[in-house]
Amino acid sequence: MKSKITVTGKEKLKFNNNVDYCVGTGRMGLALTKEYLDQLAVVQKDIGFKFIRGHGLFSDDMAIYQEFKDRSALKKTPQDFKDFREYFEYVDKNAPRIIEYNFTYLDRVMDEYLRRNIRPFLELGFMPGKLASGEQTIFYWKGNTTPPKDYKKWTDLVTATLRHLMDRYGKDEVLTWPIEVWNEPNLPGFWKDADMEEYFKLYEKTARAIKKLDKRFMVGGPAICGGADKKWMVGFLDFLTAKKPPIDFISRHHYTTEYPDYKGHYGYAKLMSLDETLGTLRDCRKIINRYKDYKDLPFYITEFNTSYIPNCPLHDTNLNAAYLCGTLSNIGDYATGYSYWTFGDVFEENGVPFTPFHGGFGLLANGSIPKPTYWAFKFFKDLKEDAERCVWRDKNSVIVRTAGGAYKGIAWNLALETKQDKLDFEISLPGVKGVDRLCLLTKTVDEECCNPLKVWHELGEPANLNEDQIDLLKSAAKPLVKTQLVKAAAPKIALSASRNAVIYFELAPAPLTSDNAYDYSWYEKF
Repeated sequence: MKSKITVTGKEKLKFNNNVDYCVGTGRMGLALTKEYLDQLAVVQKDIGFKFIRGHGLFSDDMAIYQEFKDRSALKKTPQDFKDFREYFEYVDKNAPRIIEYNFTYLDRVMDEYLRRNIRPFLELGFMPGKLASGEQTIFYWKGNTTPPKDYKKWTDLVTATLRHLMDRYGKDEVLTWPIEVWNEPNLPGFWKDADMEEYFKLYEKTARAIKKLDKRFMVGGPAICGGADKKWMVGFLDFLTAKKPPIDFISRHHYTTEYPDYKGHYGYAKLMSLDETLGTLRDCRKIINRYKDYKDLPFYITEFNTSYIPNCPLHDTNLNAAYLCGTLSNIGDYATGYSYWTFGDVFEENGVPFTPFHGGFGLLANGSIPKPTYWAFKFFKDLKEDAERCVWRDKNSVIVRTAGGAYKGIAWNLALETKQDKLDFEISLPGVKGVDRLCLLTKTVDEECCNPLKVWHELGEPANLNEDQIDLLKSAAKPLVKTQLVKAAAPKIALSASRNAVIYFELAPAPLTSDNAYDYSWYEKF
């Protein structure tokens, strides 16, 4: 199969490439670990996301919300008890309770984010145990997902945290950090009984408290998971219309697989077609556009990936990379910004991973080993740098012209869609005047040359990698780089993408600037 592309250079096509807007993470407390920070440093060096969003800001492991008895008011002393431990369990109904906020861990996490030039996209959740109205939790780390038993104490916690952040990092800085109220309240696991009216109450009280602190804060929601637009997105927008709480952006999540088939530790999920999944975003955008007061608000996809489980082998594959290229090429048609879930595999929703490749969400496997999808994001970021306008975009490729007159592009062969083991591209570009040499640079990620999962499998799937094995897998995780000279008068590019391959290319002037009399062809005489 052959894809023929002709570019005149005058095209100006719509292409919202916001690939580096935000990236997801596990719970915030994981940022206290070295491996997590090492992985974040790698991602930031190559891709450089603006924001990072994760769960657990107010979960107990972050230790922000503290509530305890005022022991100075207790009528009994430790000597009144046979067992000293009973003293700490003793409750005097008349004793006042003291609320304090401990920002020690929060400051450590924020400091590390800022050192790596990334800012938080603050997700307000989950509920501190001592403020929770129930005991329902989710994940290995037991994030409480019940409403607050006292909404005043909840809004005091939120505003005290924001006030502390402004004091520490400055108003001008913190006011640029978006704030999202809760996570996936349409799912009963994430919000008790998926109680829509209770979520609206949480949103309204929280948003009004934040704006009372400073009206310039950007607050939004409802952060619902896909498949609930007709009930939840419509319901949320109706609620906004009726009650007029503050709102600065609308948010939603986006996953693209069917319910997985579980075997052993893993869930094997079938991908939906790209047209089907993009259609859900298009339909959601149409719903928002029906509300004149809210149709112009930013629309953020604050989580997206293929599978929605952290143990899906699909995430580690070249197929995932090719599918995400199709997503990244199109998602900006409907969303202002979007956040891949997640940057790395230091992640514990289902517990601590057993092996470096375990179907985790991350762009990086543990050991900071890039997965094929990592390069999809790196390539789209490279496409964005110095881009002047988009000159080509279809189901299998996207090309931009740079401000300096060069061309950059990405081509991919998503075999699920093309049904081809090889997809050839013939790209004709306009001639470049006043230049005698053009260099074509290509970087190829496919199942042969950039597939660390395959190497790991053939090594015997070692669960605990040593340093030599990590180095080997990192070397197997690099794209194949090639260069060739192309005629400047009428440049043509020929690319061949194997099954689920992703190819990044650049065509740019390459005038010789070497030392006098350096002869590259000299060795050909021997």
